Amino acid sequence: MEQPQGATGSSPLSCGMLSEERPVAVPWGCKLSAGARSCVVEEDDDLLEHLVLLKTICLGPDAWDELHVVAVDSKNTYGDHKPVPIAALRPSVLPMISLKALELVPPVTFVLQCGAGPVYLHGQHLILEDDARSGAGEDVLAEEDAGSDDAGAAQDGE
Repeated sequence: MEQPQGATGSSPLSCGMLSEERPVAVPWGCKLSAGARSCVVEEDDDLLEHLVLLKTICLGPDAWDELHVVAVDSKNTYGDHKPVPIAALRPSVLPMISLKALELVPPVTFVLQCGAGPVYLHGQHLILEDDARSGAGEDVLAEEDAGSDDAGAAQDGE
């Protein structure tokens, strides 16, 4: 019987991580259409790192033969919020695209800029331990240990 990927620790996402620190991958998806032109993936306040991995964008079978443009609006280093087109689909030319897991950090908004849809987005919502938090804690502990070693060495030298 074949085990699911990640159950044996062979997943590339779990390499080098302890079992408690394994990422949690939840299937994610949304539908954009004339009635719902945007979909927002919010940032959780759980002090963990969240990623949205976008894998597939495809048109529904009842999409009109017109151009459907999907854009993403995410925070960037300059603070600008300009939607950036990531897919232009048309049923008779390109009804679907497969991405190699486009990584986006929430909060992120997917917008149907052009066309009536329906357009389906599929991917995963990944939840990871925040490396900055865990690394900072380890650095503080290392500095405290080094400080106590120096103090012990100073007392031995007296």
